[in-house]
Amino acid sequence: MPRRTRIHIDGLPLHIVQRGHNRAACLFDDQDRRADLGWLHEALVRERCRLHADVLMTNHVYLLLTPEEAERVPQVLISVGRRYVQSVNHTYGRTGTLWDGRYKSSLVQAETYLLACHRYVELNPVRAGMVADPALYRWSSYRANALGEPGALLTPHALYLGLGDDEETRRAAYRELFRIALDDQPLGDLRLALNQDQPVGNDRFYREIEAMDRPAPGIA
Repeated sequence: MPRRTRIHIDGLPLHIVQRGHNRAACLFDDQDRRADLGWLHEALVRERCRLHADVLMTNHVYLLLTPEEAERVPQVLISVGRRYVQSVNHTYGRTGTLWDGRYKSSLVQAETYLLACHRYVELNPVRAGMVADPALYRWSSYRANALGEPGALLTPHALYLGLGDDEETRRAAYRELFRIALDDQPLGDLRLALNQDQPVGNDRFYREIEAMDRPAPGIA
């Protein structure tokens, strides 16, 4: 069966997951996570992608980002993955790959799903039973978005900025979003869209995506 074509569009948010090969562990300790984040930061700057939320788990990484130029997104994953695998193989005396060869992604309609996607990403450690509160997990963007901890990787999306007129009001409103469990409907929508490499949004969004993704007359 042919692979689904990924849909990346300039200036639209993208939900991404990169999993360990056969879902095996690929981030083994805090040193590995620090190295991975450092290379991610470099790649985001170089490829002009704005990161809004992320989480580093044991065997996968979630990102929510907006690219200035959609064609640059694969280079972020390729660059970070190559450098990380080389480092881990050298450190642990191993060979071979760590990551699945193909990351999964889902274009996100901002006004209907972006903040739900923030919660989906940052609640990963809670759903996995690793912590009771997302603030207790070091390796996600929650403590930056909700508590103001410095997060050099992050660029707030306009919808996040719209949560309040100042930083403290904004963070309080953001924390309030996490006091209620994410409904099954958006949770299922986000998960299904990501697993199928499909956009998530309403019918109008799908029509807009189809129009934007269609070549102009005379272009092959």
